[in-house]
Amino acid sequence: MARVTVEDCIDKVENRFELVLLASHRARMISAGSSITIDRDNDKNPVVALREIADETVSPADLHEEFIHSLQKFVEVDEPESEAVAQVTSSSSEDDAEMQFDRMSEEELLRGLEGLVPPDKEEED
Repeated sequence: MARVTVEDCIDKVENRFELVLLASHRARMISAGSSITIDRDNDKNPVVALREIADETVSPADLHEEFIHSLQKFVEVDEPESEAVAQVTSSSSEDDAEMQFDRMSEEELLRGLEGLVPPDKEEED
């Protein structure tokens, strides 16, 4: 296959826009050093990527997943958090009774702020 056209790949990836996205992502992967699965035949990376898709040497589904993964800034790993779950389930009403927070009204807060003395400017110099 000397020239690769969209028609050669359209039966593998039905949406032309998605085909362009996947082929460009694969071409970037090749530029970054990924090994190619076909003979280069003096073709540039986008043509090699299209030929790989047409010859089905790379899976469009795998390319799609790799493309999505490359766009993600934060990848969440689904790992069980056994320690955190154990702590949450072991809490009892006794723990809640020990942990109380001081609450103050807005008036008490204002009275407390009035009692504060601002630092002297002479001390800062």
